[in-house]
Amino acid sequence: MTRRSFVKSAAAFSVASPAIAKTRNTNEKLNVALIGLGGQGNFQYNGLKGENIVAMCDVDSVRAGKKFAEFDSKAKFTDYREMFDKMHKSIDAVAISTPDHSHFHPAYIAMDLDKHVYLEKPLAHSVWEVRTLTKKAQENNLVTQLGSQRHTKSNMHRVVELIQSGAIGDVSEVHSWVSSSRGMKPRLTEPQNIPNTLDYDLWLGPAKDTPYDSQITPYGWRFWWDYGTGETGNWGCHILDIPYWALDLKYPTRCGASGPEAHPEMTTKSMTSWFEFPARGKQVPLKLYWHQTKSGPAILKELSLSSKGANTLFIGSKGMLITGFDQHKLLPEEDYKDFEYPDQSISASPGFHNEFINACKGEKTPPTCNFSYTGPLTETVLLANNAFRTKEEFVWDSGTLLCKNAPKSQAFIKPSFKKGWDLGLR
Repeated sequence: MTRRSFVKSAAAFSVASPAIAKTRNTNEKLNVALIGLGGQGNFQYNGLKGENIVAMCDVDSVRAGKKFAEFDSKAKFTDYREMFDKMHKSIDAVAISTPDHSHFHPAYIAMDLDKHVYLEKPLAHSVWEVRTLTKKAQENNLVTQLGSQRHTKSNMHRVVELIQSGAIGDVSEVHSWVSSSRGMKPRLTEPQNIPNTLDYDLWLGPAKDTPYDSQITPYGWRFWWDYGTGETGNWGCHILDIPYWALDLKYPTRCGASGPEAHPEMTTKSMTSWFEFPARGKQVPLKLYWHQTKSGPAILKELSLSSKGANTLFIGSKGMLITGFDQHKLLPEEDYKDFEYPDQSISASPGFHNEFINACKGEKTPPTCNFSYTGPLTETVLLANNAFRTKEEFVWDSGTLLCKNAPKSQAFIKPSFKKGWDLGLR
């Protein structure tokens, strides 16, 4: 399929093609297509291989691996647009594991065809893309799951129960962080040949045309604004899942950031951003901080706390709770020496991919990281980057997607796709 016919074909799918049944019988297997087999794509394959894998698509036949090489050549594709064009009637659900800049297009086309979608994090590359996918999933009543698989960890369940039961009182401040200094790796200066196993034009997709660089493709794209979202996008959807779930967060009302001067092309090695959230039911107003820092945020040193095994600190009116994915601690420890934990109210997950599979087959419980939950979370993650890149403090109008009186930040809300990739959307 040519770029010239992309918009025409994508629009025609929803008009001319009959939608599949939204769910299958629990005893039937789903027909699943995989887009992106390398890296996290292998994780999706292993989680979904008990179903019928009916199609595979990857722009790099070598990085896609052995399973792709051995797959039926008639159902193996380089271009997902061609896959949907030829096989959409045979597909129930799609799992997408592509670079951040190429999440939106395959996910939108799939949902426009009434396909359920499992999508790697972050949900998309811009706030507008995230909101568009979230609305599309709701409008078409589709099953969705974002790849924040740490949501299933029992420690996170216990932390949510503690916070929601009032163990540390009213929480008015939270610090979350990723201990990392990755970023700012410049391009190679010498021109390079594109591997003959890679369709680089398709890898770029909606992004602007730039020379091939082996430091960017296939892995380093994470640390380039044109393709990735840095460590904030890489880890924010995992780590901020903890306070988002525990404190019933949705959209912030004010955002800001600080840190070194932002590079126009490369993501940062360090940053701090913050968000204000209004009161929510019985929950008091909250200020949430996100940090990328090699040794943890300064508040840990102020409180004589270690960042080892931790990524989030809740500060409440009665005490504090410091936690990571696998362990937590109530503070001050002497005040909680005889503390009785609340009854466990969050059930163990049947498995992160199984949540998605079961819902696709008609189970009424939606996947825990469906887009209605993870959409607002991902928007906040991306707003952190926007505020850092501009150093603007702004009021965020989530209803209109407006950064009030912050034109530089507003410019990052909605992308300008390369010609032929706009899907006819405004």
